[in-house]
Amino acid sequence: MSQTVKGVIARSKGAEVELVDVVVPDPGPNDVIVRVQACGVCHTDLAYWDGGINDEYPFLLGHEAAGVVETVGDRVTHVAEGDYVVLNWRAVCGECRACKRGQLEYCFNTHNASKPMTLTDGTALTPALGIGAFIDKTLVHEGQCTKVDPSADPAVAGLLGCGVMAGIGAAINTGKVTRGQSVAVIGCGGVGVAAIAGARLAGASEIIAVDIDDTKLEWAKDFGATHTVNSTSTDPVAAIRESTGGFGADVVIDAVGRPETYEQAFYARDLAGTVVLVGVPTPEMRLELPLLDFFGRGGSLKSSWYGDCLPERDFPMLVDLHLQGRLPLEKFVSERIGIDAVEAAFDAMKSGSVLRSVVTL
Repeated sequence: MSQTVKGVIARSKGAEVELVDVVVPDPGPNDVIVRVQACGVCHTDLAYWDGGINDEYPFLLGHEAAGVVETVGDRVTHVAEGDYVVLNWRAVCGECRACKRGQLEYCFNTHNASKPMTLTDGTALTPALGIGAFIDKTLVHEGQCTKVDPSADPAVAGLLGCGVMAGIGAAINTGKVTRGQSVAVIGCGGVGVAAIAGARLAGASEIIAVDIDDTKLEWAKDFGATHTVNSTSTDPVAAIRESTGGFGADVVIDAVGRPETYEQAFYARDLAGTVVLVGVPTPEMRLELPLLDFFGRGGSLKSSWYGDCLPERDFPMLVDLHLQGRLPLEKFVSERIGIDAVEAAFDAMKSGSVLRSVVTL
């Protein structure tokens, strides 16, 4: 039998978000209903609200979430009622060409719930990243649920569902940072400082943080940066080279996703070094660089999708490292808010005054 709960929607571009009644249907054969305990407010939610993803309004916002499985479909084997899970938007299919060649982290056909959640008038909602978790209970595919240690704080564990995983994975999975390497991170918002935390966890000996905001550079130091560069007053390429003996960093991570920051990352790496793009550009952006420089510098130019993660592999490991005191995920939580404060959290995000606001339910 369907349930009616409270959820946060964006009805149209530019309209204020609304806390409304949402109808959650009974789960399909491979679906589950998750009682959401906490959900982070991510830039991707802001992009949905602003129409930067697509125009499939109304959107049910929220996706960085943790909670407890409440009801399962009759074919569900992956999780059981009562399991504590972090939600993910890479529910690998096992059948696409990426999965069949063993590259599950690039799955091209991830699963979502088989039924839509709706408004009380029957209007279907588009859930953010196939999840929609600014809500008391959400309907997802069983593969979108990753079991983790239930002793982890939901407000902390849920952040692995998107931005924090993207940053940590950009360093560890995509950049393949190893012990003793030098790493530079351009852009020190939530994803950037997560990349710094990932580089530190991987054993990087030198971690250079670049931003235009001194507050964010302080955050970067708190997560493991050994050097900071304010690029409003200092040439970041020159500063990174100076900090690395004139060579450039082994791995440079662009967590902004603009042509100018990518160019900085490109020239701030060592010969045969690696550039990782994890910041998301907008469709109109263009990059122009001498082709000879691509050839002459060698190395690798990579894009990082969701930190090239496998949720089943990475989420439990990172939660365990957090519980061991080796990964300070709790530092990402700037504030805990109610479900009626999402719009104010978007304003705080735009101002750069928080790493993450987290809705607790």
